Amino acid sequence: MSSSPVQAGPFARIVILKPCCIGDVIFATPLLMALRRAYPEALIDWAVSTPAAGALEGHPALHALIPTGKLANPASRAKPLVRLVWALRRGHYDLIVVPDRSRLLAVVPLMAYIPHRAGLDSAGRGFSYNYPAHIDPQQIRHESEIYLDIGRALGIDVEGVWSYAPPPPEAAATATTLLSSHQLTPGRFLMVHPGGGVNAGMSMVQKRYPPPLMAALVKQIEVALEGAQIVIVGAASDQEAISVLKTHLEAAKVIDLSEKLTLRQIGALAVHAALYIGNDNGVGHLAAASGAKVLMIFGPSDPRRYAPFVPPDQARAVWRPIDLPPEGVSAGIPLTFDWERDGISVSEAFEAAQSLLHQR
Repeated sequence: MSSSPVQAGPFARIVILKPCCIGDVIFATPLLMALRRAYPEALIDWAVSTPAAGALEGHPALHALIPTGKLANPASRAKPLVRLVWALRRGHYDLIVVPDRSRLLAVVPLMAYIPHRAGLDSAGRGFSYNYPAHIDPQQIRHESEIYLDIGRALGIDVEGVWSYAPPPPEAAATATTLLSSHQLTPGRFLMVHPGGGVNAGMSMVQKRYPPPLMAALVKQIEVALEGAQIVIVGAASDQEAISVLKTHLEAAKVIDLSEKLTLRQIGALAVHAALYIGNDNGVGHLAAASGAKVLMIFGPSDPRRYAPFVPPDQARAVWRPIDLPPEGVSAGIPLTFDWERDGISVSEAFEAAQSLLHQR
C-alpha cells in the first residue's frame, strides 16, 4: 500500500513513463484520468513503446506520446535509455509518474533531472521516487488499483476512475464504414479474438482458451442471438489459433478482419458488437476500455489482478480458481496447467456471456 498521502502540485507539465505492454498501459489509464482530473490545466504526455502506442493514439486526456522504441523496457539497453532520457529532458517536466516495478526505469527520472518523481516501490526498487507508492508483491490486488496507489501517494482523488481509451474520431469513422461494407448490424454480431499472450515483454500463449472450445462457445452465443455474424480479429502471431477457430465455425457467418485493423479500429468496432470474446490479453482490455461489452476467459492467470478494470455491468472475467504464484504473471505460469482439466468449461463461459448480454 502507499504511504500517507502528501498533497503535491499543482504541476504544469507531467509525463507518464509506462512503456509496455498493451494491457498494462490500459491498466494505467485510470491513473491518467485521476491525474487529468486533479490537474485539469496540465500538459500530460506518455512515454510508451512502439507496440503499445497504438492503444493510446488520440487519447483525449493526453497531449502527446513520446516513443521509447520497440523494447519492453527501454532502460535495459544503452542507446534507447539515452534517447529516452534526452526526450524527457527536452520536455522540462515538473512531475514524472512511473506505474512500473522496474528498478531500471526508476533511474530514468533522476537522469532526466525531473524534480518530482512518483512511482511504484516494490522491494526497494522505487528508490528514486520522492512520492513512492509502497506495495506488497505478495498481496493480490488488481494492477489498476496498484497503479492508483501512485495517485494516493500524490494526495489526489482516485475514486471512480476506470480504464478509459475511447475510440478517436478516425477509428470511429472506420468502424462505421466496416459496419456498412460488411452489412453488420450494431448489437447483432460477435467479435472474437482467439489469440494473444505474445508481446514485447513475454510470450504466454498458454493463456489462450483452446480454439475448439472457443468455437463451441461462440456457436452457443450465436444461436442465443438468433444467427449473429462473427467477426474475427487478431495479429500475425494469432494466425494458428484463428485458423483452428475458423475450421470449427460455419464459414458463411465468419468475417476475418485479422491483421487488417489497428488497435484503435478494433476498439471502435468492438463498441458496436453484441459481445467481444477473448482471452486475457491487451486487445481485450483495450476493447473494454473503448466501451465494448467484453467476455474475457482466464486460465493460468488471475482475474483478481488482471480482469478488465471497467464498470461491472460491462465485462465478465470467467475463471476456475487455481493456485498461482502470488507475484502474478511476472513469476511465470504453472507448467502443469491443462485447460481441459483446470480451465473453465464452455457451459460456464456461456452462462457468463448470457448474464452480460442480458444487461444490454
